Amino acid sequence: MQRIGIDMMGGDYGITATVVGAWLAYNDTENIKLVLFGDEDYITKEMKRVSYTIDRSVFEYVDCRKNVDTGDDPYYALKELQDSSIMKGLEYLSKGKIDVFCTAGNTGATFLGAIKHIGAIEGISRPALISLIPKGNNKFGILLDVGANANCKPENLLDFAKLGFEYAKKIGIENPRVGLLNIGSEKGKGNTLVKESFDLLEDTPNFIGNIEGGDLLGDKADVYVCDGFTGNILLKFCESLVTKGLPRFDSEQYGGMPILGLNKPVIIGHGKSSTVAIKNMIETAIKNI
Repeated sequence: MQRIGIDMMGGDYGITATVVGAWLAYNDTENIKLVLFGDEDYITKEMKRVSYTIDRSVFEYVDCRKNVDTGDDPYYALKELQDSSIMKGLEYLSKGKIDVFCTAGNTGATFLGAIKHIGAIEGISRPALISLIPKGNNKFGILLDVGANANCKPENLLDFAKLGFEYAKKIGIENPRVGLLNIGSEKGKGNTLVKESFDLLEDTPNFIGNIEGGDLLGDKADVYVCDGFTGNILLKFCESLVTKGLPRFDSEQYGGMPILGLNKPVIIGHGKSSTVAIKNMIETAIKNI
C-alpha cells in the first residue's frame, strides 16, 4: 500500500480545500493510505463541518500545531518551524514513513526542507521545480526551473537539462529534445549565464541549441531550460492565460509537479490550489512514487 503524505495547512484556500481534495482523491484511488500533516483537531472538525459523508477514520494523522505561512522566510521556516506540517512531512519522507509528500504551501520552505531532509541525488548540484507547457496535438513540453533557483550558475542549468531529459522520457516523450531559453536562436546571444550554459550544453545528447519565447508552444523542443527567476515569470504569465480563455494552461489539470533531482519524491502544488487541484496533486504524487 502506498502511503501519501499531505500538507493540510498549505494553500491560499485553507484547510477546507485540502480536506475535500484529500477525500476525493481517497475515493478515486485504490490501495493508498493518506497521511495528513497538520492540526489534527482542526482537520477533523473541518471534515465534520464540510461534509457528513467524509469518513475521518480512513486517514492517518500526524499532529503538527505549527504552520509555514506563505510569506514566511524559507530560512526562518527551516530553522524555527521544524514541527510544522511541511517540515514534519519531509522528515517522515526521509525516514521512509511515507512514500511521497505533497504540499501547496510555501515553495521556498519546501525546497530548502527537502534539500535538508531528503538531499539531492548524486551528481546533481541543485534540484529543480518543473512545469508542463502545453503544445499542439495535445502534447506537453517541460519547463525548468520555474522558481526553486532564482540565482543560477551554468552548471546548474546543465543539471536542469539532464533532469528534464530524464523526466521527459519517464512520462513517455521519446528521444526528448532539449533547448536553452534565450533572447535569440544564434549561438553567442544572451547574457553571461546563458552563453556559458550553452557552452556546457553543446556537447550533451539531444541539445538543439537556443530557443526563443515564441518557440515554447511549438514543436521545436520538448525540454526548455532556464534559471528559476526567468522560469517563474514565464510560468505565471502562462497561468494568467487561463482567464483569457486558454484552459490548457490551467495548473488544476495536474495539480502539482515534482521537484526533480531529490532522492525521494516531493510534489509542489500551486498556492491557489482548489479542491480539484488538491485531488489532482495527490494523484500526480502517486504517479511519481
